[in-house]
Formats: sequence, structure tokens, C-alpha cells
Amino acid sequence: MSRCVSVVLLGCLLLGCQPRPSSNRDPGEQPPNVVFILADDLGYHDLGFTGSTYYETPNLDRLAASSVVFDQAYAGSRVCSPSRASIMLGQFTATHGITDWIGAPAEEEWRRYNRFTSHLPPQYNRVLPDSALTLAEAFQQNGYRTFFAGKWHLGGAGSMPTDHGFDVNVGGNDKGSPVGGYFDPYDNRDLPNRLPGENLSRRLARETKEFIFGEPGPFFAFLSFYAVHGPIQTTEEDWRYFRNKAVEGGNAQSAFSMERRLPIRTEQDNPVYAGLVRQMDDAVGIVLDALDSLGIADNTIVVFTSDNGGVASGDAYATSNLPLRGGKGYQWEGGIREPLFLRVGDRIPHQTISEAVIGADLYPTLVSLSGLDVEPPQIIDGKNLMPLLRDDDWPERALIWHYPHYGNQGGDPSSVIRRGDWKLIHYWEDGHDELYRLGGGAQEKADLANDQPDRVEELRTELLTFLEDRGAAYPRPDPEFDLALFRQKEIFYRDTLLPRLENQRREMFREDWSPNADWWGSRPE
Repeated sequence: MSRCVSVVLLGCLLLGCQPRPSSNRDPGEQPPNVVFILADDLGYHDLGFTGSTYYETPNLDRLAASSVVFDQAYAGSRVCSPSRASIMLGQFTATHGITDWIGAPAEEEWRRYNRFTSHLPPQYNRVLPDSALTLAEAFQQNGYRTFFAGKWHLGGAGSMPTDHGFDVNVGGNDKGSPVGGYFDPYDNRDLPNRLPGENLSRRLARETKEFIFGEPGPFFAFLSFYAVHGPIQTTEEDWRYFRNKAVEGGNAQSAFSMERRLPIRTEQDNPVYAGLVRQMDDAVGIVLDALDSLGIADNTIVVFTSDNGGVASGDAYATSNLPLRGGKGYQWEGGIREPLFLRVGDRIPHQTISEAVIGADLYPTLVSLSGLDVEPPQIIDGKNLMPLLRDDDWPERALIWHYPHYGNQGGDPSSVIRRGDWKLIHYWEDGHDELYRLGGGAQEKADLANDQPDRVEELRTELLTFLEDRGAAYPRPDPEFDLALFRQKEIFYRDTLLPRLENQRREMFREDWSPNADWWGSRPE
């Protein structure tokens, strides 16, 4: 792909914008505003629009109903930091080298997790490169006011949002989760406390609203929720509502089974997680209502997506991604398939697009739609989605993921290529491949590798050639690997952890259940 993203005049024609920004707020004269909303750890089926009958997301459902909906959209990675870097840089993970969440242990340090795995994960880049032009910098250089709120997790001092193109940063730093939880006081040095018990998602939305209501001129606002990352927390009121909904709906006797390495959740009936999803959806409503109240919705591009699949294993065991297999941290569809909504005013109508797209595509697409004049110095792996929006020809291409790590959710160090309906997973422990034909629910139950050796060879060669070209890092065997300890850990997961998770779930449905004395300090707003 070309290293240069040119001005795309069609984007200006569709949106009634000029090639260069103006301070005039008349939607017919100024470039489009952009609001990018990124959820954390939200699974594909965690919205009413995408099939959940338990979680309630009216604001995201109404956004979807007026957007271009991509029903085969992917995050750039199965975990957060790599995906976020892919959005900011327009690159696949093997290109930018941030292949794990920043702060994850690598090499010998990995042993402290006591997972007793056969390999040690490699080192990885831990900051965004200064040499690249981020998505925010592309807008900033074209006269946009730029704003960031929420989870950053792309480096600390020297690699903060304000170091990479954002004029304002509210709450973003090196932390990957809300350290103080979801209610004020937040224990976040970049988000001053102001109202005890205030919900974090709503606070970030209100900060975004205040920015939108600020000085005139086109703006690029990036609202990056900490939700729905653990620790999962909600109010007593929301817990009780969703607890009753689950019980009255005849909740299942069990909600967990064993995946390849860890137990995995198979039911969407966690009332605390449901409340956390609702609070994030309420926050989305605050922003959408702000655009409507100012009369700028038709001249504002709105993007909504998530950085990786829902947490079904490890961490909080919060949700189920079925019929997609796996979840956050996994190499299967549940780890990387995401909701993606793109609203472009009333000039591109609601429609559903079924071609496979990925988070790296959003960089060139937003640059194009906004008519920006930029020449990124970095390789751009993502593809401008304008031909899909125009219903033009869309040549088949390969999407590639590289995750040479284990993580803490149960996934394997592996790399993935998808071309057309075919998906190949190459495993770095023993070099074997899995081959799936995606369609329907994409459940990835039937491994066709033995039936399609020529296709396996073709896809593997394309994948490994790309990785070699990008100088990708790989795991290496651990000379201290102890198979007996590994087997003991497997038995613990199956015989101790899985029953413990079932018991914790049952406890959560008790009428007198309470996580602590004051429900994490939440207060009615």
C-alpha cells in the first residue's frame, strides 16, 4: 500500500466540506467533526443490536440504526494496546511491534505468572513511535481541535496523548484499567475527582460534551472508555435490575465449560457486567445528545468499536461471546470480532457491509472522509473503506494478526491470516496450523487443515512472508519448562477454578448479595 494518504475529494463532496478547515461552524462550509468512541473489552454480541437479549444498549442500538454497520469487523489484536496502536497508526501489529498490552511480562519475567508454559514470549515495543504520524496528529495538523478522554495505555511519560497529537487529555495515561474503580474517587492522576460516587463512564462523556461545546472550529474527539474492562462494577440498583432479569428469565444451571487452557463463560447473565455495559451505553447517549442539541450531528462522523473481544476467560470471566469461539486473548473469532458502526451524517445511509475490515482501516478512512492533506511517514497497512461505502469494487486482501504471547485469558502464542472466507491460525509452540472457513456463526469447530493442505501451505507462506518482512519477534522454548508443573496447573483449572467460578456466579444471584459495604462507593446521580 502507498505510504501517502492523499486528499480524497469524494469525502469532501459527500460531507459538504472544504479541503482546508475553517473556524465557521456552518456545517455546509466547515470540514466534518469526528467523534471516535472506543469501548474496552466489549464483545461482538454484547449489544442489543448485535444479538444480546440480556444486556440493554438503547443508545448504541440507535447509533447503529443510523450508521454503516460492518458485520465482519475486527480489532487489530486480541488485547488492548496493540489494537489501540493499530487505530492510531493505521498498521497491523507486526508492523508497529506493540504486540502485547503494554506492561505485560516478556522473556524470563513471564515465569512469575506461574503458568508453566513451554515457551517464553518475546519483547515488544512499549510506546508509540515518535517517527510516525498518528491519527490525532493528522487532524491536528489540519487545524482541528483534538481531545482525548479515558483509557490510553500506549505509554507513559513522553508517550502520552498530548505527545501524540491531542491538545487535551482527560484521564489517559499508562494504566490499562481504572485503578480506583468506576466511581469517584477514581485514583487517576489525570482525572481530578469532583463528585463522590460519580460514574466514570458518564464523567468521561460529560468531559467530551464540554469539549464539543467549546470554542468553534472542527474537532476530533476520541472518547476511549475504560469500560467494560475489569474490575467489573455497577450500582446496587443496576445489579438488582439485571439480577431479577436473569432469575425471572430462567437462568441456566451452569455458565462455564473448559476451553483449551482455561474455563470459559458460556452464558450472558452476569448482572454486574450488565450494569457496567448499561452505564457505558448511557454515556454514549450523553455524547450523541450533545451533537443533536448543537445541530451538528449531520456534519459529524461518529465511529464506535471495541479494542478486543469480550472477557470470557481470565480477568473477570464477565461475558460470553457465543456463538463466536473464545474471547479476549484468544486467537479465535471471539477474541477479535467486534461491532463497528460508522455514522456519516445523512449523506451515507444506514447499510450493512459484510466484507472483512479491521481497526487499521479507520486511519485512512477517516483521513479520506475528512479530506485531510497528510503524508504519513509510516507504512499504512489499513485500507480506505470509501469504495465499500460507495459500493465500488473491493479487491480481496489479507488481514493479519501477530500475537506471539500467552496473555492471561488462555490464548496461545500464534499468528493469524484471513483471506476471503478462509482463516489460518499458525501456532508458535509446535508450528501446527488450524484452518477454518468462516460463515454463519463462525464457530470455528471444524478444523479443515488436514482436508486442505494446499490452501494451508498457501496461507501459511503468505503469513510468514509478511511477518518476516516486518521483522516480527517470536516466542522461544523455555529451557526450564516442567511438563509436570504444567499438568498440575491444567488440573487446577479444571477441578478447582471452574467449580469456583460456578459458585461465585450463583452467589451473585442471591437476593442479599453485596460485593462490599457501600457498593464500590457508587452514589445515585
